[in-house]
Amino acid sequence: MNFLHELMKKPWLEESGTVVELQARGAFALPTATLALRVFLAVVTVLFSLLVVAYADRLTAGDWRPLPEPWVLWLNTVALVLGSVGLQRSLTAANRGRLDGVKIGLLAGGGFAIVFLAGQLVAWQQLVALGYYAATNPANAFFFVMTALHGLHLFGGLVALGRTADKVLRGFDVDQVRLSVELCAVYWHFLLAVWLILFGLMLFT
Repeated sequence: MNFLHELMKKPWLEESGTVVELQARGAFALPTATLALRVFLAVVTVLFSLLVVAYADRLTAGDWRPLPEPWVLWLNTVALVLGSVGLQRSLTAANRGRLDGVKIGLLAGGGFAIVFLAGQLVAWQQLVALGYYAATNPANAFFFVMTALHGLHLFGGLVALGRTADKVLRGFDVDQVRLSVELCAVYWHFLLAVWLILFGLMLFT
């Protein structure tokens, strides 16, 4: 009878309870925001991967004419690196309970991100002034699409960073903003990695 009883058990019904109870028992190992960011980054990774594959495939065509890389792109890269460093310092300060360090890191990260976006617009203007329009050559089109898509994701990150900075400036406790700071830092590091890949691809092809 015991053997039959074990066979008749339905383990998927054994783990009952509310979401809060399951969370307390460790059924959910990650905060919802962290899980959501990981899923989003996975989707974005697929998107940029497909774009890179299309770029690599298209540049072998006979009508491909490489465009010059404006010097300002190097400055933009440095700005994005410094922004990522600022967010990492903000996360380190949050883990140590230093609210002033969190503020400085967030402001530095956001400031350098704005510099990067402004620099990208300058690069666009320089290319257009030289006659490199998006519709005149596949290489031009890829450049504008890739930089615009990356810039759009960075702008979205700025919105999230602005909300986090607002909480810090309004006097929220470090523990209340630590997760938000961590997610911003992870997102910035991800976008930095994406930009380095895109910039390297455009630079060496």
